[in-house]
Amino acid sequence: MRNQSPLFDIVDHHKETFVALSKAVWSTPETLYKEHESAAAHTAALEAQGFRVTRDVAGIKTAMMGEAGSGAPVIAILGEFDALPGLSQKAGADHHDPVEAGGNGHGCGHNLLGSGALLAATAVKDYLEAHDLPGTIRYYGCPAEEGGAAKTFMVRDGVFDDVDAGLSWHSTSFNGIIPPLTLAVAMMDVRFKGRTSHAAVSPHLGRSALDAVELMNVGVNYLREHVPQDARMHYALLDAGGVAPNVVQEKAVVRYSVRSLRRRDMFKLLDRVKNVARGAALMTDTQVEFHFISGMSEMLDNPPLYRLLHSHFEAAGPAEFSDEDRAYAKRMQATLSDEDIDAAYASTGVPRGDKPLCDFIVPVETRGVPMLGSTDLGDISWKMPFAQLGGATFAIGTPLHTWQTTAQGITPAAHNTMVQVAKALATCAVDLMANPHHLVEAKADHKARLADDPYEIPLTPEAQPVVP
Repeated sequence: MRNQSPLFDIVDHHKETFVALSKAVWSTPETLYKEHESAAAHTAALEAQGFRVTRDVAGIKTAMMGEAGSGAPVIAILGEFDALPGLSQKAGADHHDPVEAGGNGHGCGHNLLGSGALLAATAVKDYLEAHDLPGTIRYYGCPAEEGGAAKTFMVRDGVFDDVDAGLSWHSTSFNGIIPPLTLAVAMMDVRFKGRTSHAAVSPHLGRSALDAVELMNVGVNYLREHVPQDARMHYALLDAGGVAPNVVQEKAVVRYSVRSLRRRDMFKLLDRVKNVARGAALMTDTQVEFHFISGMSEMLDNPPLYRLLHSHFEAAGPAEFSDEDRAYAKRMQATLSDEDIDAAYASTGVPRGDKPLCDFIVPVETRGVPMLGSTDLGDISWKMPFAQLGGATFAIGTPLHTWQTTAQGITPAAHNTMVQVAKALATCAVDLMANPHHLVEAKADHKARLADDPYEIPLTPEAQPVVP
């Protein structure tokens, strides 16, 4: 029989309110720094639950903070609510069927993430008030995780300076902790400036910025052979300089993301990419400028806090699924490849089974082959002890950033898992407040890691949040 914490009852009391919030955010998918309706919905929810609300956190219009309680310790639960471009999809469909062709969609489950995190914070607030306990709970509504690095800018602005520990979660195929292994990343625009001319009559007078971009991309592709295996480099052409082939392109812009396992190695690799761009400019007799957009650190581990959070997820238990939930998940798996499903099991370290939905908690010591991405939660983990959970909100094998994830974003199965995760987050937060030795252990581990590798924020002084 599951441990029936009083906090579980509080979560269950509020769950329909936050399921409704999740549905509302799913229905208004907004991308980085444009999440105005979603931010307004979260702000309204904070006010309705009696939080003290701070808007425009760090000068970011779609960031907010809700606070309740008083005194130490200060525990933060972080949520997100940004969507992705091009992933519009009708809810509950088992085939690609966009609501709006080319529209946005919640293909990473952030509608669930923010709502579940706020549900947990609300339960902690009510518990502190009911028992007249000291301690402060904060919900941070964080926009622009998908490429905007809002949390890194918030860290730079000192938003988290007095926080003792942070918790969060994310949609996944399996229930359990999310291993703290991500890639540091920096994003920059490379702008080439040449000279236009008639491509046939006077090609010798032109200096092609587009040629420079193409040469840079070729050079970076050769560079891939000579970087560490964990390094990643991606690019997208933002401005090709025009659509007339008989005009030498005077300008062109390419955006690069550069990743590595360590922040310091990422910046070294970024310098090498810049040198390739300088070489391309030299070869084409063009000028090049670099515009740094954002950076994010790799995740810092904190075993004491991860073990504690996992123990509370075990106490809450996984969601219970209906036959209808499993049948729909099975149909969704039919849209995936065997490689998708194999990859999900391999990354988690669980032997492949035939269940369409994960109805168990993966043991804390289980480790698979991680599929490395990047997140601005990395910088949170360097600022304070931090841990996060993964909640099984979609069919096993569903890749993130796909229409399949969007379709499953407001199913009963997804919401049931969101509620169970909220119970784990809430009980862990209260445990950190009520039992100081947990925070002592987590802070000691964090301090020791920073002593070996001090934190340097991966932003240039002039960098500002970029609203597309």
